[in-house]
Amino acid sequence: MAKGSVRKKGKIWYYRFYVEDESGSRVQKEFKGTESKSETEALLRRAMETYESTQFVAQAKNITLGDLLDMWITEEVMPSNRSNGTVRNYSNTVKTIKKYPVSKRKLLTIKVEHLQKFFDAHSSVASHKSTHNCATVLRSAFRFAVFPKQFINFNPMPYVNVRDKDTTSQLFQDEIHSKFVTVSDEQYSQIVKNLETSGKPALLAIQIAYFSGLRLGEVCALTWQDIDLENQCMTIRRSMAYNDYRKKTEIGPTKGNKIRTVDFGDNLTAILKAALEEQKSNRKKYGSLYKRNYCMPIREKTRVHYDIYDTDQNGDLPEGHISFDLVCTREDGRFIRPQYVDNRCRRLSKEIDGLKGFHFHSLRHTYTSNLLSKGASPKDVQELLGHSDVNLTLNVYAHSARESKRNSAKLLDTINAV
Repeated sequence: MAKGSVRKKGKIWYYRFYVEDESGSRVQKEFKGTESKSETEALLRRAMETYESTQFVAQAKNITLGDLLDMWITEEVMPSNRSNGTVRNYSNTVKTIKKYPVSKRKLLTIKVEHLQKFFDAHSSVASHKSTHNCATVLRSAFRFAVFPKQFINFNPMPYVNVRDKDTTSQLFQDEIHSKFVTVSDEQYSQIVKNLETSGKPALLAIQIAYFSGLRLGEVCALTWQDIDLENQCMTIRRSMAYNDYRKKTEIGPTKGNKIRTVDFGDNLTAILKAALEEQKSNRKKYGSLYKRNYCMPIREKTRVHYDIYDTDQNGDLPEGHISFDLVCTREDGRFIRPQYVDNRCRRLSKEIDGLKGFHFHSLRHTYTSNLLSKGASPKDVQELLGHSDVNLTLNVYAHSARESKRNSAKLLDTINAV
């Protein structure tokens, strides 16, 4: 059991206790407490309890798969040069894996068949992307367990067969449904009408995505400085996302850390001009209560996070803040969280006929399909969307443009029969 004590230096109490260093020697560590002796003693007790718990887990025989995944995130992923978005995605995948019984199994007892059972269960209910994300995380975590941690002697993941959902049932389906949901002109009008009466904060974000193909985080992080209304283009340089691991909404780079220019037409221009005028009106309406949005750079070890906040017009802004004049806000100027817009879209899928399976990303698929079906160059569409590969752009279209494929097939009807 670790032994500790407290002592006072000036007005501040400090607590200290002995720990084992990497060589196994006992060394004393001291930490700053508060001006209260009792509070500092409570900090000492919590610190020693945490240390004892960590020492217990650190023994290989006690480590579960869930413990290993947490260790991998903390010791390998977070200190690396991976983007905050990648760290967030890995952390969310770890949370998914930890919902399954295999995460509670002791690491030294895990065999290939246990992992195979997990993947068979997960792939039967999850998407192809989710399943392969789990495979990526587990491959890296087990490699980490082999070296440098040396908890186990070999990585079992190469022997696991990562399968997708069983598709044999499609042999007897009357119709094969596309995995990509797109929105018709009539359905878009219904969406706008629905949100004008309830859920209006999400309306502008949906309109922008419908006419520009932006991702949800990109829309929420869009500022008026990013938009050139005269030349009808916008620069996409950042994204907004909720970090479930830190419980904070953050501003970060776009997917793939790419900055791109997206051109738009008269329809979106009119929508944006109206939104700008409405914001000016709301500023006058709310006066000093109208919110200012800003983010603060927060350094955590080797990583910097840009957490977003709002304050009243008369509120003091902290030193080092970065102000944001966001396009998509609530009536009182507060920023809109991506999860609010996403949840509103999922409600629309239940409230409007024919929109089953609709979510915010469906607007991006619709944008892609609309451009390509009207003759836009696949390469141009790829660049507008920020896709890394033109095949990804065409894949969306291939799954969604049923009418276009019918017309293509009928081209042969113009050839005289032999």
